[in-house]
Amino acid sequence: MPKLPDDMQTVGNPTNGDGGQNGNVFAASSFEKWKCVKETVAKYVFMTMAIALVLPVAAILGYLLFKAWPALSPSFILENPRGNMTAGGIWAPLVGTFFLVLISLLLAAPVGILAGVYLNEYARDNWITRIINLGVVNLAGVPSIVHALFGVGAFVIGIRMLGIQWGLGRSLLAASCTLAVMTLPVIITSSREALAAVPMSFREACWNMGATRWQTIRTIVLPNSISGILTGVILQVSRAAGETAPILFSGAILFVRVEDHGLQSFFPYGLSDSCMALSYHLYTLSTQVADVPDHILFGTAVVLIALVLVVNSLSIGFRIYLRSRKKW
Repeated sequence: MPKLPDDMQTVGNPTNGDGGQNGNVFAASSFEKWKCVKETVAKYVFMTMAIALVLPVAAILGYLLFKAWPALSPSFILENPRGNMTAGGIWAPLVGTFFLVLISLLLAAPVGILAGVYLNEYARDNWITRIINLGVVNLAGVPSIVHALFGVGAFVIGIRMLGIQWGLGRSLLAASCTLAVMTLPVIITSSREALAAVPMSFREACWNMGATRWQTIRTIVLPNSISGILTGVILQVSRAAGETAPILFSGAILFVRVEDHGLQSFFPYGLSDSCMALSYHLYTLSTQVADVPDHILFGTAVVLIALVLVVNSLSIGFRIYLRSRKKW
């Protein structure tokens, strides 16, 4: 075998210990070492930022749990407030929150999803559509107290001026409609984004088979976007459960006597009745009721936070499950 020249033998020789100049060509250069240092510094800076965000939240939750621990029991959830709301539990406001969220979801979800389908699948890209999109985006950023004032004007005073008697005034229905208006823009936006994420090739393949636009939407687009749509809807459930301002003037009330047992305890409110709500109940205990024990006050806050966390966790888990079933 012919012998290689001396310079070719030197290049690439991993045993040469001359610092990599005439030795190992795979040794890291000073530039690469500096890049690794910067990458390590950036990683630890970002990790420090994440910890700085998580630690205060963990400290707040730990403090709330510590203060609320004497009240956290099944009886606290299943009993009604007693003794001018200085004793008992939170069953009446918890049921009121459930009805508010359920009715607002039944009102907002179909309208929001259908509006998202129209804007993404049917509407043309013209100045009218752009104005509608801009209005939806702006409504999503409107403060909740503005929605509360709109709810009073539209669903309390406005309905009275039209002479409609059913569901008149401060009521469960008026408060639910106000929450529905507040959550509607986000549902529309999330529905549009989920529909737009479906590849256009799916639609084109379906159209080439002779399907109509509605058949394509119903059989192809909606099934492949349902995870994003439902995630947006469920996240709005947690937001509606924690809002106080939208129901403050339209339907929430300080106290309503609710039966302790029987079917009436599960359906204590009619659509035309004012109702208690968990967020407004917490506000009332904090500002308007004297001599409230700390464990009741903090227990109410912990239950409200737990309700929001459970709904958000279910939303994330459901989204992961639906995405795992996608074929693309």
